[in-house]
Amino acid sequence: MVPLVEFPELVQHYTPFFASVFSKEALVQFQRYLSGLIVSENKTVDGMNRLFVHEPRNQSSLNRLLTESPFSVEALNTARLALLGSLPGTQFKAKGVLSVDDTLLTHYGSHFDQIAYLYDPATQRYVWAHNLVNLHYSDDHTDYPVRFQLWQPADLTTIERGLCAAGVTLKASKVALKDSAPQKWRHYVLGLWRRHQAKPEVAQLYQSKLSIAQQLLTDWVAAQPTLKLPVTFDNWYTQPAFCRFLAQTLKLAYVGTLAGDDQVELAAGPQSLEQFAQHLKQEHRATVATGGKPIFEKITISYKGEEETYYSYCRTHRIHNFGPQRVVINYRQADLTDTPVFYNSNRLSWQATGITRIRRHRWPVEVYHEEGKAEGLDQYQVRDFTAISRHIALVAVTYSLLRAAPHDPALFHTLQRDLKIELEGGVPSWRRAVQAHALWELAVFISSGLAQHQSLPDIMAPLVAAIYR
Repeated sequence: MVPLVEFPELVQHYTPFFASVFSKEALVQFQRYLSGLIVSENKTVDGMNRLFVHEPRNQSSLNRLLTESPFSVEALNTARLALLGSLPGTQFKAKGVLSVDDTLLTHYGSHFDQIAYLYDPATQRYVWAHNLVNLHYSDDHTDYPVRFQLWQPADLTTIERGLCAAGVTLKASKVALKDSAPQKWRHYVLGLWRRHQAKPEVAQLYQSKLSIAQQLLTDWVAAQPTLKLPVTFDNWYTQPAFCRFLAQTLKLAYVGTLAGDDQVELAAGPQSLEQFAQHLKQEHRATVATGGKPIFEKITISYKGEEETYYSYCRTHRIHNFGPQRVVINYRQADLTDTPVFYNSNRLSWQATGITRIRRHRWPVEVYHEEGKAEGLDQYQVRDFTAISRHIALVAVTYSLLRAAPHDPALFHTLQRDLKIELEGGVPSWRRAVQAHALWELAVFISSGLAQHQSLPDIMAPLVAAIYR
């Protein structure tokens, strides 16, 4: 680890944007926390606290930033977005895209508030985890989280009582499952809640991942009423009720992801999209062989400055439970030998190029989940739910600072002047640049001490102590 003799230039440069969020003392702890998230490989409070050479403090003071400081996460997020909005490169743009996704923040053991035993598709097993729902912004120049919220497990007792109070009848035969088959009882209660959530008094009993996503998007529309960006998401979120909410309530365009077994309603009868794609592929090959117009047309999109090629079918069809949808079927190989992907949109006049470009911008949220975990997104040790939420918000700030830096000429030139290297790349590269600059500041600190005729042992003593303690 690199001992810190002062806050990294990145943190100092952007601290004024957050001064109104914190008290004077808490602002110092905020700087220490961000510095630790960027520079330390050990993202625990103790690990980050060990970095600081001057003004060493007990780790409890850093921990209190999460557990006791009265700062508002909403105010912190507003300040973060204001910072990003101050730079042309990171401002919201008309061709930007919003994406919705969630990720598991896994832990060993269950001694954390609101943790649940959840299925992890990546490892194909159940793990103890919190589930973080993210609304992410992306354009060809940048991307970053906009809003986010931790999902909380359903309290079945609260939901049961609330359903009864709302006049929803629970079958006596099902109530017996409460003791004999708890999982079936859970499934039944949540199913009832889902069917009756149109009632406000029922909806407030529990927030599913879908209802969290709806709230995040509702807040976005309230904050940006004139910026009607499209929303994209994977197959899990491509559910009829969610799509109708986006189209009818929020008046937003969307690009979802259909599964191969979703049904397309054809004149000859319903057919799975997978079967439909096979028939289209056969027709395409026969047509091409006779010199006719191909069913799957070659398209090119621009994504993050790179050109990508697809072979696409795009038409309006009725999809079971969704109604009329603009359907895109994409292959990456010209001979159509790879596995197709299926997209749907409520914009029936859109073409394959636009729909594919929007859907391509779903990928950055996946990258954020991966890189955010490298910044400490899932490495918290605090157990209180509010403290965990604050930690996640601080990681989002850290990620956003690293996203802002390449678009900030003043900061960019300062780092490049000192390091004498060409600065480029994504968040991991900029994190290394900040770590390298911390090393530079350490060297300047030692050199300055020697120039003032201090002995090397005297200069190194606090540095050694910082690493050893």
